[in-house]
Amino acid sequence: MIYARSVSAEDLLIDPAALAELIAAGDLQLVDVREPHEREAGYIEGSRHIEMARLTGEAASIERERPVYFYCRVGARSRMAAEAFGAAGFEAYSLDGGLVRWAEEGRPLSPEGGVVAAH
Repeated sequence: MIYARSVSAEDLLIDPAALAELIAAGDLQLVDVREPHEREAGYIEGSRHIEMARLTGEAASIERERPVYFYCRVGARSRMAAEAFGAAGFEAYSLDGGLVRWAEEGRPLSPEGGVVAAH
């Protein structure tokens, strides 16, 4: 039986520096929930794209046994995703400040020359 976890909103957030360390360590479930045009402009290398509208239908493809990290442009959509997946028993997190903060802190975007798309 799977139990939902109860966490505070702050417990769902991961800052860009901590996420960058996890990415460097490898083997990470990182999901970009933005729209396709946003993804095409720039994304975090190694992330998987599942736009928010398709997330429920794709949930079975996300491993329940491993933490999952979501991101979007500023963190609102990814926070909703983390809350929903957390309520369903996943260990789920949202990138605090989203891709905007990630880029503002000088972290790389793919492809080379990638940018954060306007919303």
